[in-house]
Amino acid sequence: MAKQSPRKPESLLWDTEDPQGIGFMLTRYQEWQQIKGFSEATVYTQGKNLAHFARWAAERGLTKPVHITRPILERYQRCLYHYRKTDGLPLSFRSQGTRLAAIRSYFRWLTRNNYILSNPAADLDLPRAEKRLPRTVLTAREAETILGLANIRTLAGLRDRAILETLYSTGMRRMELVNLKIFDVDQERGILLIRQGKGMKDRMIPIGDRAMAWINKYLQDVRPKLAMNPDDGTMFLTKEGIPFARGGLTNLIRLYMDKADLGKTGSCHVFRHTMATLMLEGGADIRYIQQMLGHANISTTEVYTRVSIRKLKEIFMATHPSAKLERKEPDQEAMENTEDQLEMEAELFSSLAEETEEDE
Repeated sequence: MAKQSPRKPESLLWDTEDPQGIGFMLTRYQEWQQIKGFSEATVYTQGKNLAHFARWAAERGLTKPVHITRPILERYQRCLYHYRKTDGLPLSFRSQGTRLAAIRSYFRWLTRNNYILSNPAADLDLPRAEKRLPRTVLTAREAETILGLANIRTLAGLRDRAILETLYSTGMRRMELVNLKIFDVDQERGILLIRQGKGMKDRMIPIGDRAMAWINKYLQDVRPKLAMNPDDGTMFLTKEGIPFARGGLTNLIRLYMDKADLGKTGSCHVFRHTMATLMLEGGADIRYIQQMLGHANISTTEVYTRVSIRKLKEIFMATHPSAKLERKEPDQEAMENTEDQLEMEAELFSSLAEETEEDE
């Protein structure tokens, strides 16, 4: 089976031979990140953000880290604030902060390794990220409409239904689904193992009976016809018999969103937002949803201890509308929220909105 190549760090299109130059130092920094076990996504994203800064600096004759001062970084920060994307919109404060955070990490590394004497980014203030709600959330009826669009009489349609059901049931991230293996699914207990999710952490989450039934049908009727040798056990395969690329899965889910004609746009993260919203409406405690999503640092839920998978499974089965083969209406009494619960929910959804922006 053809295997996807990992994304390469941002290419540096200037002088990388000067051992004192920004380009050379960036390649050394990325090598250090890879040695230390930073995720591929982190190395790629930080490389892209640092390359943007390095190009900006090179245009102004600033080619070495020792040329960079605090006033220069503040000038770059103002440029980010006034920058406009191709659609005419500004960068969000979170995007600005992400670019500046990469610079702070880079110059911290330079200072610790004595490539520069002082850190010009040490006291650089990052913009405060706004609290935002996810752009698109589906109702249970709208989610069912999208799921029903897959033509299960075809191999691709049956596979797509299994993918949609899995996203809706678990709220897993796009790359978590792309990297899911057959042996990560415990069919007897109805549990998935997410390997190396956000923050390079593994976690176990429940999956509903209905989604599990569609996965089983896919494994029996479709995957054997798609898989090619050598088979690495990746759960969901393209028509070519290889794992999905991140963009390929995004485009697939977006096609179903557009076909549904609900007046809502989005892709994989829509089902993540929807799962969290519907479980909250069903009465699930915020800490169980935090465990489902794999969030480690929601400030209002840090006081809770780690939830056991058995209890999480119990709450999931009781509150997710597609967890069981028979649909159950939400408990109206459980939907009445306290002020603290509403505050925690706001934190959760703000975090989901930030995730979507990071993903895009």
